[in-house]
Amino acid sequence: MVTHIDHVLRVGRFEPTYEAVLAERYGKLMTLPDEAEAPEFLHRYAEQFRVILTGGPAGVDAQLINALPNLGAIVNIGAGVDAIDRAAAAARGVGVSNTPDVLSDSTADTALGLMLMTLRRFGAAERYARAGRWSTDGAFGYGRDLTGSRVGILGLGRIGTAIANRLRAFDCEISYHNRRRVEGSPYRYVESATALATDVDVLVVATTGDATHPVVDRDVLKAVGDNGYLINIARGSVVDQDALIEALAAGTLAGAGLDVFADEPNIPAALRDSDNVVVFPHIGSATARTRTAMVQLAIDNLEHYLATGELLTPVPVSAR
Repeated sequence: MVTHIDHVLRVGRFEPTYEAVLAERYGKLMTLPDEAEAPEFLHRYAEQFRVILTGGPAGVDAQLINALPNLGAIVNIGAGVDAIDRAAAAARGVGVSNTPDVLSDSTADTALGLMLMTLRRFGAAERYARAGRWSTDGAFGYGRDLTGSRVGILGLGRIGTAIANRLRAFDCEISYHNRRRVEGSPYRYVESATALATDVDVLVVATTGDATHPVVDRDVLKAVGDNGYLINIARGSVVDQDALIEALAAGTLAGAGLDVFADEPNIPAALRDSDNVVVFPHIGSATARTRTAMVQLAIDNLEHYLATGELLTPVPVSAR
């Protein structure tokens, strides 16, 4: 049990595994109340908090960061930190940590599952068989091969690299776009997201999110083309969801496999009801082994910071 746990503020709801471990180790942590009650809460308690625990879509904005005069660290459970205002944190000298590496394999496996289901139409095929249509309507239609496809990866970080490594077993031609070239990478670097999309059969989005500027906009979707597929296992904010729906409806995109959405857990009917779209309920890292490892790493960051003033897995300043 770490002393001075009253210095910790929870922001947002956590999944059951994290909730259970936090309750067992620390008892009841103070939680930021809803918007109506937050001002009074912060007026009374703001000075005591040194650390924020957060995760998922709840977010930590500049207003909250600046309301806590003694805040030193934000501990996020998950690899993506796009819901945290990192610029405001950096301006205050507040460190931000995440849980990298431990979720890369399971998220990459999810991306492969989405690709196979989307290109081969496995979900639609199962629904076809379950509905008894094989016996009444005949053979199910063709899908597309993943093997030998040209795959572009938008964001060749830990997860993107894990996806690329798996795709090598499918004899895929792999290219990528990052803000900067990855030194020593065996994969072909492309200078822009649009240029990458133009030259692939499948565009896989594995980049960090930006809630105000989607990386995959109308131009990128148009470049993917009517024979191309979009796979998103990053964040819903990375893709212009309205433009994606329009492209699918117009037939200017062959299909999409999505684990993330703009307004989770709400998935637009246009995506849910389309047979050329595969939708998952944000399960990229959702295995017992991976989530347990993520929880442990988040707690290790918290306890190490409270003991030493340093985070174990800080998000590099350059990534902010």
